[in-house]
Amino acid sequence: MQSNKNKKLFKFILLCTFFLFSCENKNTSQKNNLKEINPGVVISFDDTSVNEWYQADKILRQYSWKATFCVSKINTLRHSEIKELLELQKEGHEIAGHGFHHFDAPKFVAKNGIEAYINQEINPMLAIMHFYSIKVTSFAYPFGFRNATIDAALLKKFKIIRGTTYGAEDPFFQKCYFNNSKLVLGIGIDTDHPNFSIPYLIKLLDYAKRKHKILILFGHIPVMNVTANYQTKMETLQLICNYVKQHNMTFYTLSELNDLK
Repeated sequence: MQSNKNKKLFKFILLCTFFLFSCENKNTSQKNNLKEINPGVVISFDDTSVNEWYQADKILRQYSWKATFCVSKINTLRHSEIKELLELQKEGHEIAGHGFHHFDAPKFVAKNGIEAYINQEINPMLAIMHFYSIKVTSFAYPFGFRNATIDAALLKKFKIIRGTTYGAEDPFFQKCYFNNSKLVLGIGIDTDHPNFSIPYLIKLLDYAKRKHKILILFGHIPVMNVTANYQTKMETLQLICNYVKQHNMTFYTLSELNDLK
């Protein structure tokens, strides 16, 4: 009788050991299959300041940087500006969409419907950009204004879309990091952007480095000396690029985030 109990106990222990070993192997296998994401930064610019972007690239290419230039009102650009966009694209930067008219998306959709938004704001933009051989796979919302309905419609057209976020809370609570989603939120680096400061920017960069995150930033017009709103100081861009290079981080474009999912 005692012998049968011992046999049953031995079988039970053997079964538990096999189960635990199997789970451990499975978890290890899953960990090994996960991509190791190098911490880094997405630097993006919005609107139509092509000449300023082109000049900034001449200064920042020493860092082997990469940026995403989100273009609106492409039908208003001069031929020389289109050539500069194509050169930036050839160098490895990304050219993204930012709207044909730069509409406030939720406001326009509430009044005219999602189909009208796609037909007036997205399709004409894509048609002209494709005509110029500009490869467009990502989109940044004008003003950062968006909602889930518009997100769903745009994700049929683009690999990834970018909104905006604000605030100066602890980086742990910030939403300006890539989160394995096709919707990402950027935080502003223009000097007039709410809550922008160099100390806070460094905190965001430090958190990205320590926690293997990708920080998503956006500005508008790179300038040496700030004279108006919607301007990003070149000194700020140089600080970011220096930080990325010194800490062996990576420059990502918006669309490259989609490949990490």
